[in-house]
Amino acid sequence: MTKPYGRQTKKKVKQLLQEFPRREALSRLELIPDEQLIGHLFSHFYGDELIKFRSITAMGELGLRLAAKRMEKARILMRRIMWNLNDESGGIGWGSPEAMGEILSKSQELALEFKSILFSYLDPKGNFIEHQALQRGVLWGIGTYLNAAPQDLNETLKGLIFSHIHSFDPIKRGYAIRALVNAGSFNSSIVPEYLLTDSEEIDMFTGWHFQATPIADIARALIKKNNCLCSP
Repeated sequence: MTKPYGRQTKKKVKQLLQEFPRREALSRLELIPDEQLIGHLFSHFYGDELIKFRSITAMGELGLRLAAKRMEKARILMRRIMWNLNDESGGIGWGSPEAMGEILSKSQELALEFKSILFSYLDPKGNFIEHQALQRGVLWGIGTYLNAAPQDLNETLKGLIFSHIHSFDPIKRGYAIRALVNAGSFNSSIVPEYLLTDSEEIDMFTGWHFQATPIADIARALIKKNNCLCSP
């Protein structure tokens, strides 16, 4: 049976994620005991996409706090996320790769231990995730991490990401380009011309809200950022 305080906390977490601005929501969520907050955030990885991404954002902050307080607790959280992506868990793992990337982008210490696992979910020779929708999450998670650690875009990972810009799935195309934009170390001269005229719009999470964005705009951002980095 769910305890009364558990129901009240769950309701409070949902309200904060739905109704409050980013800074205030994250600040108020920090007041909830970590052990309670973990489960409630995980519960919002399913369902409404905006609440899911906001919950993932909050999970990144929670992972950072755990790592600062006691690293082993942060490792346990990471293992729970990894378990959600394991076939033996019996679940699908919605939101888990995105949360993994969010947490690793916040904590260098955790990244040293777990970034190779996140990358392996995109690698057919590694722990490749075949589920098409989850592949979107892996691309998003890797892209989020690369925004904090662009130096980790090696040639192997670059090739794995690049293969998805040809996907028939517009979300995977957009998320793959976003990852390359965030890494900022990609040869933009070989961006396929068709991407620069790709008018398909996808919802891009901008930190607390979604913004409908044509894929062509994301591709142009890749070229713009690369040119800025190459300028003397």
